[in-house]
Amino acid sequence: MARVLVLYHSMYGHIEAMAEAVADGARSVSGAQVALKRVPETMPPDAFAAIGGRADQPAPIADPAELADYDALIFGTGTRFGNMSGQMRTFLDQTGGLWASGALVGKVGSVFVSTATQHGGQESTALSFHTTLLHHGMVVVGLPYAEQRQIGFDEVKGGSPYGASTITGMKGERMPSDLELSMAGFQGRHVTQIASRLFG
Repeated sequence: MARVLVLYHSMYGHIEAMAEAVADGARSVSGAQVALKRVPETMPPDAFAAIGGRADQPAPIADPAELADYDALIFGTGTRFGNMSGQMRTFLDQTGGLWASGALVGKVGSVFVSTATQHGGQESTALSFHTTLLHHGMVVVGLPYAEQRQIGFDEVKGGSPYGASTITGMKGERMPSDLELSMAGFQGRHVTQIASRLFG
């Protein structure tokens, strides 16, 4: 029975929608226990509201120490200059104690992202996130080409071997497409199946 945490930071709701699809995919694996949580928002509330941030996200706030309670951790973040958001970075910077004790060694880790533009960090955000997971000794899992919906150029879409992704538009006007949500669901299921083999 795999225990899976889908942990995300979402400013405008794009990654929140992807996280829900990832969690649904994870729940489709028999016996899996799946939690959906978010990292704390670090922006002052007035500044967050001024840029149109979504404060009504119902997912509970996670604590860094609880990461050790799960077999698989699937992280979702928007991009900041080709890297994870500062909110996610701040959360992960509090996991030094877990690193020192080896609490995450051998656990499964995976990443999904969003960017404003097609080439605004879709791959670099996931790849740079992977370094943190590797420092923790985690087994990194992406979105394999067995998910063939990431192949082709029939429409503008996210998705790469490094993880599911979505493109939001410069003003956040584009929510994840059905295709992108399907790839996110595939990733959630794939990661959970691997965790089930390792820890079931």
